[in-house]
Amino acid sequence: MADADFLTEEQRMVRDMVRDFCRREVAPRAEETDAGRFPAEIIRQMAGLGLMGIAIPPAYGGGGMDVVSHSLAMEEISAACPSTSVIFAAHNSLVCEPLLHFGTEAQKQEFLRPLASGEALGCFALTEPGAGSDAAGLSATAVRSGDHWRIEGTKRFISNGKEARYCLLFAVTDKSRGRKGLSAFIADTQSEGFEVGRSEEKMALGGSSCCDLRFADLRAPLDNLVGEEGEGFAIAMTALDSGRILVAAQGVGFARACLEASVAYARERVAFGKPISRHQPIQWKVADMATETEAGRLLYLKAARLKEAGLPFSAESAMAKVFAADAALRASERAVQIHGGNGLMRDYSVERYYRAAKVLQIYEGTNEILRQVVAKHLL
Repeated sequence: MADADFLTEEQRMVRDMVRDFCRREVAPRAEETDAGRFPAEIIRQMAGLGLMGIAIPPAYGGGGMDVVSHSLAMEEISAACPSTSVIFAAHNSLVCEPLLHFGTEAQKQEFLRPLASGEALGCFALTEPGAGSDAAGLSATAVRSGDHWRIEGTKRFISNGKEARYCLLFAVTDKSRGRKGLSAFIADTQSEGFEVGRSEEKMALGGSSCCDLRFADLRAPLDNLVGEEGEGFAIAMTALDSGRILVAAQGVGFARACLEASVAYARERVAFGKPISRHQPIQWKVADMATETEAGRLLYLKAARLKEAGLPFSAESAMAKVFAADAALRASERAVQIHGGNGLMRDYSVERYYRAAKVLQIYEGTNEILRQVVAKHLL
C-alpha cells in the first residue's frame, strides 16, 4: 500500500528502524515468547534503542520521541510479537508517562530515569478481583502512619507484575469521597510487604506475565504519593486514555500481520488448479482486511496527533481502540479461514494472532465501556 499517512521524515525513520529491528530480532523469537518465555534479551535490546522510554525526554533517560512515533513503534512491535507489544505498552504508557506528567522531580530522578532507560521495568496496578471496568470501586487502602503510607490490598491481572521493579499502584485514601478518595503511589516491588501472587495461565500472550499482587502492610514513604492525594482516579483515567492509542496501534499491528501472512499464503496455496489468491472469496477477505487495517491506522494516528498537539483526544482514542480491536479480531479470523486447516497449527503465525486478538476488546477499557465513552462525548 502507498505510504500516504503524512508522516514526518523523523517519524518514518523511527518506524523503519523499529520495523527492521522487529523483523531481525523480535519476530524470529515470537513463537518461543508466546510459549511462555519472557523476552529479557529483546527488552534489553529495545532499551538500547531508546524504546523503553520512547516518549520520555532524554533528560530523564528516554528517547524523546513524539506521540505518533510512539504509536508507530507500537504497531511494528505488535506486528512482530503480541507478547512483546504488551510488555512495551504497559511499561511505557501506563507507568513512564504518568510519572512524567504527575511525578515530582525527585520521583522522576529516582524512578522514571531507570524505567525510561530500560534499567528497570514497570507495572500498573489498578484492577482488583472486584474492580475492573469500575475503577472507582477499588478496595485496596493506603493510610498515613508517621512518615510513610501503609498499603493493604490485592490487585489482579497485572501485566509485567512478575518482572517489574517499580509499580504504579492505586489505593483508597478516603473512602467517603468516592472516586475523589483514590490516590496513586509508586512502590519498589522489592519492598517488604509487596508480594507477587500466582501468574495466570492465559490462552495467549504467554511471554507477558499476568499476576496477582498483594500488599500486606506495604510501607511506602510519604514522598511516594504520585500527584496530589485524591488525584488517583484522574491519573489512572489519563493514563488509560493515552494507553488506548497504543492498544489501537496494537490492533492494527495484529491485523497487518494477519493480512501479510494471508497474502503470502494465498499466492502459494493451490486449490482447484490455481492459487487461492485467484478465488473471489479469498480476494474479498483480503480486501476487507486491508481496508480495516488502513482505517484503524488513520484512527490511531488522528488520536496521536491530537494528543501531541495538546488537544482533547479521549473520544478519538476510544473510537480508535474499539475499531482496531474489532478489526484485529476479524482479521485474525479471516486469516485462519484463508489458511484452512493450517490456520489452526502452531507452525503458522495466524494461530497466535487469533488467540491474542481477543484481549484487545477487553483490556484498557472493554469495548462496551468505550462505546459508552464515545456516546457520552456525543450526547
